[in-house]
Amino acid sequence: MSTLDPAPAAPAIGLIGIGAMGMAMARNLRARGHRVIARDIRPAAEDEARGAGIVVADSPRALAGQADFVAIVVVNAAQIDAVLFADDGVVHAAPRPRAVMLCSTIAPQDSIGFAERLASHGIAMIDGPISGGPARAADGTMSMMLAAPADVLEPWQAVLADLAAKRFVVSERIGDAAKAKLVNNLLAGINLVAGAEALALAEKIGLDAKTAFAIIAASSGSSWAFQDRMARVLEDDFEPRAQAHILTKDMTLATALAASVGHATPLGNAALAKFRETVARGWSELDDAAVIKTYRA
Repeated sequence: MSTLDPAPAAPAIGLIGIGAMGMAMARNLRARGHRVIARDIRPAAEDEARGAGIVVADSPRALAGQADFVAIVVVNAAQIDAVLFADDGVVHAAPRPRAVMLCSTIAPQDSIGFAERLASHGIAMIDGPISGGPARAADGTMSMMLAAPADVLEPWQAVLADLAAKRFVVSERIGDAAKAKLVNNLLAGINLVAGAEALALAEKIGLDAKTAFAIIAASSGSSWAFQDRMARVLEDDFEPRAQAHILTKDMTLATALAASVGHATPLGNAALAKFRETVARGWSELDDAAVIKTYRA
């Protein structure tokens, strides 16, 4: 079947990895009338999906056999490799899905490698990392970076539009969307650490933290990361929307990408050191706003 063929009128969408982002995406698609099949290694996540009226498959292979389009929202490249190519992986499904989209933040060379391996099984791939957090994923307003040949993207435009209000086609080269996501996350991490450093300083010198937050949020020092994450800090809310170890992994990938082309990232390196300290102090599973704890400590 050519990738130029239109998608089915009501394509079945598979989501592998229903953590904070994946679950929000699944719920959003279900609310918009899509047929959704989900899979996760955590029984609690699968129970939550069933409670939302989402069909749950017992393996990536079983999910892929029921889905026309599969989005993978796991943590890293090793997990992607497992769900795609293990014995119960996506490529062993019959029938196979027409397209797989990788939504995780991974190294560009990993995206390229996965696309080549999927192509050998007759499956098209979209390099499609996502950004914006669970709340925006839940209402379909998150951002999505896309890289794939135009004829691979075209049949799935309606699905992509329901997933993400802000879609940026970076290029037709697999790996370019992964690069764009790492550039974004490099700056996100820097902004988050900078915001934590400033708010912690305000606390240290005796300013009221809520007043300092309000001043910065309305002034030149503000950023989206500051407003989103430090608002949680003010409520002492470190329940994970994005766990600290995730941004640590992303910053590691971003700085490594920069180093591979001889580009210095002194601010990124400094921010990464604070995230690594956060993880080392035992706050890996907390929200990445917990980076402020390294300053308070």
